[in-house]
Amino acid sequence: MILVTGANGNLGSAVLARLRADGVAATGGSRTPDDGTRRLDFDDPPGLDLAGVSTLVLVSAGYAEDDQVLARHTAVLDAARRDGVRHVVYTSLTGAGDHLGFALAHRATERLVRRSGLAWTILRNGLYAELFGGLLMWTDGALESAFGDGALAAVARADLADAAALVAADPARHSGRVLDLVGTPVTAERVATRLGVPHRSVGLGEYRRRLLDETPGLLPFQPPMLVSIATGVRHGFLDGTTHDLADLLGRPLRDPLATAAAAASAARPE
Repeated sequence: MILVTGANGNLGSAVLARLRADGVAATGGSRTPDDGTRRLDFDDPPGLDLAGVSTLVLVSAGYAEDDQVLARHTAVLDAARRDGVRHVVYTSLTGAGDHLGFALAHRATERLVRRSGLAWTILRNGLYAELFGGLLMWTDGALESAFGDGALAAVARADLADAAALVAADPARHSGRVLDLVGTPVTAERVATRLGVPHRSVGLGEYRRRLLDETPGLLPFQPPMLVSIATGVRHGFLDGTTHDLADLLGRPLRDPLATAAAAASAARPE
């Protein structure tokens, strides 16, 4: 059986739904399980139960500082070894993102996965087109961003979910592979044009100020993480493409520009 962690999150739920739609025996794990999933709280190592699981899709347990993320991943990999899991599919970060503020936890987890003694596949996911669109800021009917003229090789979350499900359904075929799963480059200007509004660029300092002063609810580690994305896009470090995702899926990718524009439009104030 396949178990997908983070089953109540956006990526995990999409992976699980795709597996089930394809008739694959799969369940989900979450700290807040619902019907058809099991409780799986990475912050409760003694309570982790992976009995009966042959393939584990480990969706990164982000939204925390690096030490907490790595403690969570260590705990679940220890449980995987103990309970007889044979293969781990880890959703990591694109290789182009090594400089990003959240890259270290991914690369350190990749090292843990490689050293786990389990068969493994690492999916280095590109940044979501939904995230790119959602980070654009509406001001007086225009879109503003700190991305400048830079582009992001954005990818629709659904394509990454399909890729993870495909690998998990036939893990032996992909054992020992590191796949860089990115899309095609989009810019803030192109998103704005798609929506028929102007795009205005703001500096990184102004963007950081807005995050710190005008964005309630952010956790302490999130403003530097978001600024690292902005400067990476702005200065051309995240626009490279590969064929890994299209080759894996065997079909054209969903249009990341349309996906980003839909996310930006959904966030437009009424």
